[in-house]
Amino acid sequence: MKAKAKSKKGEEYPDYRIGRGKRLFDVTFSLLAFVFFSPLLILIALAIKLETKGPIIYSQRRVGTGYDIFTFYKFRTMVNDADRKLSKLSSLNEYLKEERKEHQLENGNKSEKGCPDCKRLGKPCSPILFIDGVEICENQYLQLRKQELLQHAFFKMKDDPRITTVGRILRQLHFDEIPQFYNVLRGDMSVVGNRPLPLYEAEHLTTDEWSYRFMAPAGITGLWQIRSTEVHNPEERIALDNQYAMIANPWTDFKVVIKTIITFFSFKKASY
Repeated sequence: MKAKAKSKKGEEYPDYRIGRGKRLFDVTFSLLAFVFFSPLLILIALAIKLETKGPIIYSQRRVGTGYDIFTFYKFRTMVNDADRKLSKLSSLNEYLKEERKEHQLENGNKSEKGCPDCKRLGKPCSPILFIDGVEICENQYLQLRKQELLQHAFFKMKDDPRITTVGRILRQLHFDEIPQFYNVLRGDMSVVGNRPLPLYEAEHLTTDEWSYRFMAPAGITGLWQIRSTEVHNPEERIALDNQYAMIANPWTDFKVVIKTIITFFSFKKASY
């Protein structure tokens, strides 16, 4: 299924087309990656199968370029029913915790209510709305709505209990990502781009500000991955995705690949 991304005014964004040079690099790099990792593939498959029941390869419908929906593949690193357990773990979302901390620091008092701009001006800073019987200014409502959407758009959890022992090792070494080179060969993804999102995440990112990230190729690695330690909330992550959509070029891709390889061999804990 493929649907063109649209702005809030209903205007369609132009389709993204991978250039011949980028496509040639994608195919060549993916084939070399499969050859390089081929001795490990059987060992990884056996390790996954011996530890837990379930498929070796995890597949999921994801949203890529221009809201194109495709089947995404990676080595399974979680228990077989991990997706069904996600809703029960939503309260442990690291993005939610970080947002609460920032909100407390900005407002000082956790229980403080009302729009700070309205209080500073001594009058409403924007038109007053009545939402479910509650009086709130339009600016504060839009800000709260934006925060709510972003908080539920991305999920990140420290020490996720759904991850298996083998899965933790695969993530540590980034080996769980190897099957995505098959997606690259199929043309679903590129080596460098913005990560394709699960449907439940992508459905929240449909405004003009956020949907621009979908105008870049879906990729295995990108700006967010090589700067993950600098990203503290969903807005910063989307900003990096939008930045790549605007500046994507062969030189940018080359630098991202080099930094990704350096990160790969540093064996740092995977964050994507």
